[in-house]
Parts: sequence; C-alpha cells; structure tokens
Amino acid sequence: MMDFSNFYKRIAGTRLNHWLETAPSQLAQWNKFHKNGKFPKWQKVLDKLPNRQPQLINISSQVAFGGSDEISEGEQKKLHNLLKILHPWRKGPFHLYGIHIDTEWRSDWKWERLKDHISPLKHRTVLDVGCGSGYHMWRMLGDGAELVIGVDPSDLFLAQFEAVRKLSGDQQDIHLLPLGIQQLPPLHAFDTVFSMGVLYHRRSPIDHLFQLWDQLKAGGELVLETLVIDGDENQVLVPAERYGKMNNVWYLPSSAALMLWLRKCGFINVRLVDEDVTSVDEQRRTDWMTNESLADYLDPNDPSKTVEGHPAPKRAVILAEKPVSEE
Repeated sequence: MMDFSNFYKRIAGTRLNHWLETAPSQLAQWNKFHKNGKFPKWQKVLDKLPNRQPQLINISSQVAFGGSDEISEGEQKKLHNLLKILHPWRKGPFHLYGIHIDTEWRSDWKWERLKDHISPLKHRTVLDVGCGSGYHMWRMLGDGAELVIGVDPSDLFLAQFEAVRKLSGDQQDIHLLPLGIQQLPPLHAFDTVFSMGVLYHRRSPIDHLFQLWDQLKAGGELVLETLVIDGDENQVLVPAERYGKMNNVWYLPSSAALMLWLRKCGFINVRLVDEDVTSVDEQRRTDWMTNESLADYLDPNDPSKTVEGHPAPKRAVILAEKPVSEE
C-alpha cells in the first residue's frame, strides 16, 4: 500500500488545499483496487531500497543522486538488481549511486529543446500531466519550482518514481499521483501545466485542452508537446488502425491546427517554439528497456514513414497562456 500522507501535508497550506476534498478518497480507491498485478512485487522493491541521504544531488543539469563512492560495491550490485526489476525504464536517464539507468528515451534532449522557451519555474507550482517516471519533474524542481506534482495512471511509473525519490532522500516538494487528468477537479491553481506526449492518446483532444485549462490559474502557462504532422490549420491525421504500432493514437494535427484549437479554447499568446523529428538516437532499445522501440516502428526501407505508411514521428512544443481575466 502506498502512503500519500506526505502529499496531503504538503498541499494543506497551499492554494491546492481544496484538492483534499477529493484526492484522499480517490487514492484510497487506487490503493484498494489498483489494476496491475505486478504492483506487490514492485512494492517489495521499494521496501528493500536503502533509506539514505545522498551527498551528491544534481537535478539542475541531469537527474543524479548519490555517487558511486557513497555505497559499497556489493550495495551497488544489489541496488542495480533491484532497479532492474522495474523494467522497462522509458523516460530518463537517471544516475543513482553510480548506476546509469539508460532509459529508452533521452528525455534530457526534450528538456533542452524547451527549457529556454518557457517562463522561469522559480517559485512556481507546477503540474506535469502524463509525467511517466518523473524525469522531467525532477528537472522542473531543479529549475527552481516550489512544488511539482505529476499525474500518471501507470502503476509502473509510480513505482519507478518512488524508487528514485527514496534514493533522493525522500524529497517532499515533488509528488506523483496514479491518476489521470480526467480525475482531477478544476483546481485553477497551477502556475505552469505541462502536457507532453499525451494529446495524441486522447479520444477527445479538445476536452484534454479544456482539462489543462481547468488546472491553470489565471495568467498561467501551458507547455504542450505532442506528435504533429506537416500541413496547414485544417490538416489532421486520424490513423485508421495503428500508428507506429500503437493502437491508442487518435489525432495527429499539424502544428498550425493545434494552435488554432488552443486559440478556440480561449488560450492566448499561442506560439510554436520547437518542431523536431524524433531520431533513433533519442528513442531506442537499451539494457534498461529491451522491448521494441522506434527503429522497429519505422519502415526499414523508408525511415521517413512508420511501418503503416504514416509520416514518421515529429514532435512539436507549443506554449500558450490562460488570460489573466479568466478563472
């Protein structure tokens, strides 16, 4: 059973305190009925991880806790084996007491592409929707955010995040909740809301944009990153079946279409700050993620297309603001 009491204490004295009206019952339900049958095994991994305060902490240029000289060779081997049980590791990389978790995604590359465009995070309260194992959350905290909260319904991502957090010395300004954004009440409280790699998985992308709107305070900033295609503001790809072997991809708009959607939802100062074709160096198999990856999703004879014949993955970062006059 996961203990979320530190999260409740952390938000009690903040503008998020009204979340306490719904979060405890939702998380109690999750604790009682969480779906993944492997979670008890992952919980045992968390219980076996050492409680220690690392001397090395670096979350400003990477996510690193503890140097290799802080634990014995035997302890490092045991830690390595425990963390391997939480396979597959998709978002990272992490450096933990001399162990390099070389994740499927070089999530640090995405962070480098967007970090200089967003509003400074210093003293901000931040929400990361679909946060995965929490790599970007740590970078947000490293850039000065006062409180970072992630939501992601994946039980494995929660276990991976809690493993890193335990090895970080149980830092209390960062929390991951196993919830989807549709389970959040309209909080209207976050200075910055990130939604990265989520929109194309939503059956109703416009509803998702309004859900993001409902979490932002007036004047807050949205950071939206998603798969896009080339084209004008009327161009949208709706895969008939799969896209890159994924069966849960619904809508891939052009960047121009997505910016139009945002403006129709009421966002202002909508702007495209980055478009980038995903490379097989950024998303690939590793020892920490041995399943299929991007190279397996592309046409081997034409890597500009997926195996289904769709345009190969291109990702855009779009920023927008909620007007100060709206709440």
